[in-house]
Amino acid sequence: MDAGRALSGGLVPVAEARARLLADAEPLAAEIVPLDEAQGRVLAEDLMALRTQPPDAVSAMDGYAVRAADLENAPADLTVIGEVAAGHPFDGIVGAGQAARIFTGGVVPAGADTVTIQENVTVLAGGLVRANQAEPLGRNIRAAGLDFRQDETVLQAGTVLDAGALCLAAAANHPSLPVVRRPRIAVLATGDELLPPGSEPGPGQIIASNSYGVTAIARDAGANVIDLGIVRDREDELAAALDRAADTGCDILVTLGGASVGDHDLVQKVFVSRGMTLGFWKIAMRPGKPLMSGNLGSMRILGLPGNPVSALVCGHLFLKPLVEKLSGRRFSERRMQALLETPLPENDRREDYIRATAWRDEAGSLRVKAFDTQDSSMISAFALSNVLIVRPPHTPAVAAGDSVEVLVLKEHAF
Repeated sequence: MDAGRALSGGLVPVAEARARLLADAEPLAAEIVPLDEAQGRVLAEDLMALRTQPPDAVSAMDGYAVRAADLENAPADLTVIGEVAAGHPFDGIVGAGQAARIFTGGVVPAGADTVTIQENVTVLAGGLVRANQAEPLGRNIRAAGLDFRQDETVLQAGTVLDAGALCLAAAANHPSLPVVRRPRIAVLATGDELLPPGSEPGPGQIIASNSYGVTAIARDAGANVIDLGIVRDREDELAAALDRAADTGCDILVTLGGASVGDHDLVQKVFVSRGMTLGFWKIAMRPGKPLMSGNLGSMRILGLPGNPVSALVCGHLFLKPLVEKLSGRRFSERRMQALLETPLPENDRREDYIRATAWRDEAGSLRVKAFDTQDSSMISAFALSNVLIVRPPHTPAVAAGDSVEVLVLKEHAF
């Protein structure tokens, strides 16, 4: 399906539109960031250990470093010849009939091959201790390289750097890490009727809200966001805003509103006149039909609808996976089956995304109830929704108790 078909009235299916949007999206170039700034970033290349962990055999317990042969006929009295603490190795050699007091993390001294824990030892007078039971060779000793060895791959490219990965990278002696660059997203709201929050709206004016929700979706997916503010429905102002977006070096320009073809919807007209290649336009979905995708040089352009709920639904379905792919992340959309609380009528040719709340009942089953009013301007219903009920085109009516697919919006809501 090409742009010409979309312009002539054809509707692009959601799955096809998303596949086309993501087809040529590849992780961005790598950059080096300090370890303490790498949380949540995606590792750009395999990470090799710069050291062996542990570098020497160390004790896993507090006790005494001994020779296992000396304990074969326990109890056995041993002479304590020194002490080993973490960071303070003992230079002597443990010989026959000898022991060294050792603490967790201490390097096992030469000659010793076992650690008997302090609970199994009786301290005697005159620098002697009595080992009360036999111990197998190597008991309570962590061998050198038990965790990893120098030049081993400890983390693979594509790893999302969470707590465990960051701890491992630090232990492998990396003060900085190569990570996929965060996508730069520029967000531009359009419309004569829009005013920023805190304003006093005049006749016919409203407060611009879409950019805040779309920005949150992009940031949660791993993007850095630049707010280009609000521009009026003027060709010259839209052209100037497009130039400002290009000057930022953004990877994606997200426009809000004005992407349709009404007399005051000028985004598509102006952008095409300035060299944008239109990829597709008009999606077979509700809400969110007037979604536009294009390219201007290396800058991707994603035109989201002006209705707040439409913009947010399209943000989850299109902007989020695009940002994740450019960030090197795996697409993290979560869909589940839930039991309907109330019936739903048959669906038409557009894929429907119905705002709803889901919960677990006493039996642990996931249940879902759609909001009674589904108008695409109602931000309040979307804010209260933790799922969207997904209804494919031409789906027949479903009754209460039937199973439906839901797209999870809030991971920890149930």
